Amino acid sequence: MLVSYKWLQEYVDLNGVTAAELAEKITRSGIEVDGVEQLSSGVKGVVVGHVLECEKHPEADKLNKCLVHIGESEPVQIICGAPNVAKGQKVAVATVGAVLPGNFKIKKAKLRGEESNGMICSLQELGIEGKLVPKEYADGIYVFPADTEVGANALELLNLDDEVLELDLTPNRADALSMLGVAYETAAILGQEVELPEIASEASSEKAADYISVKVDATEDNPLYTAKVIKDVKIGPAPLWMQTRLMSAGIRPHNNVVDITNYILLEYGQPLHAFDYDRFGSKEVVIRLAHEGEKITTLDDAERTLTSEQLVITNGTVPVALAGVMGGADSEVTDDTTTILLESAYFAGGSIRATSKHHGLRSEASSRYEKGVDPERVRPAAERAAQLIAKYAGGEVLQGLVEADHLTMEPAVVSISLEKINRVLGTEITETEVVEIFNRLKFDVTVEEGTFTVTAPTRRGDITIEEDLIEEVARLYGYDNIPKTLPKGAATPGGLSAVQEKRRTAKGFLEGAGLYQAISYSLTSEEKANSFAIEKREPVKLAMPMSEERSRLRLSIVPQLLEVVSYNLARRHDSIALYEIGSVFLNEGHDAQPDEREHIAGAMTGMWVANEWQGEKKPVDFYVAKGILEGLFEKLGVSEGIEWQAAELDGLHPGRTAEILLSGEVIGFAGQLHPHVQKQLDLKETYVFEIKSDALFNYNLPELQYVPIPRFPSISRDIALVVDKEVTAGTLETIIHEAGGKLLKAVHVFDLYEGEHMEEGKKSIAFSLTYIDPEKTLTDEEVVRAHDKVLAAVKEKAGAELRG
Repeated sequence: MLVSYKWLQEYVDLNGVTAAELAEKITRSGIEVDGVEQLSSGVKGVVVGHVLECEKHPEADKLNKCLVHIGESEPVQIICGAPNVAKGQKVAVATVGAVLPGNFKIKKAKLRGEESNGMICSLQELGIEGKLVPKEYADGIYVFPADTEVGANALELLNLDDEVLELDLTPNRADALSMLGVAYETAAILGQEVELPEIASEASSEKAADYISVKVDATEDNPLYTAKVIKDVKIGPAPLWMQTRLMSAGIRPHNNVVDITNYILLEYGQPLHAFDYDRFGSKEVVIRLAHEGEKITTLDDAERTLTSEQLVITNGTVPVALAGVMGGADSEVTDDTTTILLESAYFAGGSIRATSKHHGLRSEASSRYEKGVDPERVRPAAERAAQLIAKYAGGEVLQGLVEADHLTMEPAVVSISLEKINRVLGTEITETEVVEIFNRLKFDVTVEEGTFTVTAPTRRGDITIEEDLIEEVARLYGYDNIPKTLPKGAATPGGLSAVQEKRRTAKGFLEGAGLYQAISYSLTSEEKANSFAIEKREPVKLAMPMSEERSRLRLSIVPQLLEVVSYNLARRHDSIALYEIGSVFLNEGHDAQPDEREHIAGAMTGMWVANEWQGEKKPVDFYVAKGILEGLFEKLGVSEGIEWQAAELDGLHPGRTAEILLSGEVIGFAGQLHPHVQKQLDLKETYVFEIKSDALFNYNLPELQYVPIPRFPSISRDIALVVDKEVTAGTLETIIHEAGGKLLKAVHVFDLYEGEHMEEGKKSIAFSLTYIDPEKTLTDEEVVRAHDKVLAAVKEKAGAELRG
């Protein structure tokens, strides 16, 4: 909302408060003022001139040589290139020494050999936006009314000496979308009274009801509709002061009737619409819902197709306006209009909002109806507009207001105690002070035993509950006056929880390992919802999905990461390594919220190492993915509880997939995508993993114990065990650890052989075993005893034989 400081002074005595000071006070009372603009900042030396003579420049076809009287003893010669300059005009002249916007200084000059002592200005050259300039002056200079005094300050006449406050209103403060609403707010802040416009007009002996009738079929959307009729109007320009006020508020002037309706819109916050009565098409106004597919051409010359939920103004047969949004082109006011049908109505905000949104058509009127107008101003706004049309368009206002009234809106009555006000605000405001605040706001208030009963005026539709009254008291009492208190109790230092620390550790490790973090959609399609899920459930379906591709909550992160990999591969990023720590959602039943659980997932494809100088290249494989996870488990301190088991899972390669167990419970998987899946997604060889982060982050770690570095040498023994092909290295490693006792410190697999010299169905796995005693140097006999126990255990439990 743009508020003219000079205009505001007509309603409230500002008592010497400057525009900048007022902006600060309004901001501190709850409505933010984005800025104050001095319209003619830096501009000076512009006066009204009278063009005495105008002839073509002898050396230039597009220039005119003008003799202009500017209020001094002698007229001056000015060369002007405007196409509409003519003898007898009153124009804005920047005299020699004047300064225009952009610090453009006017000097004496010669143009094609002719002297020029100043500049005849267009409104754009004086700093007014082109879209706000009246159309007849859009491509030329501005012409003042003929009775304008020569030599007068043109900036004052154009209202450019005004200051404009830009209010950033929240949707609940629709009352401040009018000059009167801002006046009430300003008066409350300054402790002043509001001077309302006087409405007094002489009505004709003829009655408006003889010319028009009003019928409302959609009373819920339009509970109140009023119409006035004004005869014998003469269409022309609005008075200069009105045009300049409209321009300072961001509205382009058109003609006296349209400008008056816009002026009332700004003054009262009540949208009006003027129809050409003779082009309206009938003597009745019928407000109804449109017929499906019905059409109307609006004032912007666009044909619009209507739906059955949209409210329209009709002449009983066809629509002539989109109610509360925009009028129709067929009945607009033109230069030939002589009789006006003036509409002032109360429309339901929801209906107007839906129509405006459907057509992508937002107007000054619709923006006010959407937020809610004051029903008590519908009739006064119409009477005020009729008064101004009679005064500035020579109209004859017919007697009476034709209306259809189905409105039953009562002011809100809210009660609140002084104790609650002070308890919530932490203040000690007295009863007298609270009453005085409500009186300044022009709220009716009664007090009984410490309880205030407040009747909020209809212009303040945002006042409905106790908290609204508390807010009003707080902001007018002054937010700066509310006591400040520090939190009570012992201060505790901030910090991360154990889970947060581990999550941050996991992110740091994965990024240090070379993976980039991805953040993908939590929504997926029905087909992908159960893919790669660690725990299968019926996926949660969205009530209002934005598309079928995003209609389910995900049970696994991997499908979304594969979408990211596919997207990047299509753009020639061949080597990709991604991870995501995010949520999956497990269905808990029809009436229950889904169980949200955190997972860690990754996807990798392409080259893991590509060192061109050394010629070293290593593509991503299962052991890269496994190594990254083993490093993560080591970092989080859960390695001793981890087991890897070969597995066959849907969507994954049957020979390159493993389940991951922690303390015997499956917490995730790692493996290569199945070749069929890779082909469907147009991917190269791709490896993925996904694990439950809760299991890792909430794992009970044993108490940390430090062990001294051994002072005695270790002894290594290598063994090659022949076992059935079904026996895994992990199984053998577990048996060796259990049998080796306290002297066995490390076991590593270093070779696998399944060649031609091996018996059918057998394989050879070689292990390196490290023995050490931290207290002394081991003897061969001690190592042999421990080693024999290992060999006996693997033979007994796994059928392993030493390879000869």
